[in-house]
Amino acid sequence: FQLEWMVVQCALHSNLPKEVTSTKALSSTMKYSRTLLTSLLANACNVSAFAPKASSSIATRPAFVQNVRSFCSTNSALQMASVDKLSNPQENLLDSVDVFIFDCDGVIWRGDSLIDGIPETLEKLRAAGKKMFFVTNNSTKSRAGYKKKFDSLGLDIPSEEIFSSSFAAAAYLEQTKFKESGKKVYIIGEVGICEELDLIDVPWIGGPEDSDKVPDMGPGGMLHHDKDVGAVIVGFDRNVNYYKIQHAQLCINENPGCEFIATNLDAVTHLTDAQEWAGNGSMVGAIKGCTGQEPTVVGKPSPLMIDYLEDKLNLDKSRICMVGDRLDTDIVFGTDNGLKTVLVLSGVTTKDKLLSEDNKITPDFFADTINDFFHEVPVPASS
Repeated sequence: FQLEWMVVQCALHSNLPKEVTSTKALSSTMKYSRTLLTSLLANACNVSAFAPKASSSIATRPAFVQNVRSFCSTNSALQMASVDKLSNPQENLLDSVDVFIFDCDGVIWRGDSLIDGIPETLEKLRAAGKKMFFVTNNSTKSRAGYKKKFDSLGLDIPSEEIFSSSFAAAAYLEQTKFKESGKKVYIIGEVGICEELDLIDVPWIGGPEDSDKVPDMGPGGMLHHDKDVGAVIVGFDRNVNYYKIQHAQLCINENPGCEFIATNLDAVTHLTDAQEWAGNGSMVGAIKGCTGQEPTVVGKPSPLMIDYLEDKLNLDKSRICMVGDRLDTDIVFGTDNGLKTVLVLSGVTTKDKLLSEDNKITPDFFADTINDFFHEVPVPASS
């Protein structure tokens, strides 16, 4: 208010025309200054606390685009007076969305257990003419592997609707013409990455084959790494060990131009429906710690997969909705890429966390599960 008063005083004591210093004009000036100052203060807090580090890398995007996207996404998140619960799904969502992108873990299933009501909801969406894609950051399976999981849960999902971060890693190598380099890939991860690289004829080593290996750490012992490795891909690995970490860091630190690629940075994952388990962020963190390098991230919230869908299928982003259970991957993936967003509370994010003052990432709506897409949900006035 002191700054607004200064603006008014400067106008009154200046030689500006009367039409500029009129009561109506000054009122407009004060309103504008208040909006401007609020925006500046919000962005100042936002940049220091939530903006990504300058050294981080997101697949396929120039640095200036990333900075703009990070700014726009976080700036909009700061305007978080509240998040509306999805109470009128037809009007608020279904009428304006042609394509739904669903995360899998925590949205469709938890661990190996299908969430109640999901088959019926997916059938209703198809009957309503909606297109659907299923995008997961879990790299342990290839697209073919996830097709088998959908089948085992009684869900008839076409393979072309399934996108995993293992596929995203292979797609990134194709985009960057890695195969033409004649190099190979070292994998920390499971069979999903291996199968996707086989499909594009990119040679690889590591992965499950190194699960039982132990480096020689006796006097004079050393691990002889492959000097033909041109990229290290780190995906979720339930058999990660010291041999894999050491081999990866040697390739990145000692092989000129070797790229560090992460399928995702998820902090936790759903291996079972009983509890949360350490996610790929823990494996990527180990390699970041011993190399000092930031990875190129190809899974959510990287734009690589949405760009692939947009380019290959000619989709209109303004009529796509991202549905997920994670704020920092699913919802950021949606907001950063210009999509509508719905957070479901069937996974890792609780309602308390979503509505907490500490949370600066806000979806358009939240729902208990995707079953609410076809239910009118009464919302108390206090909400």
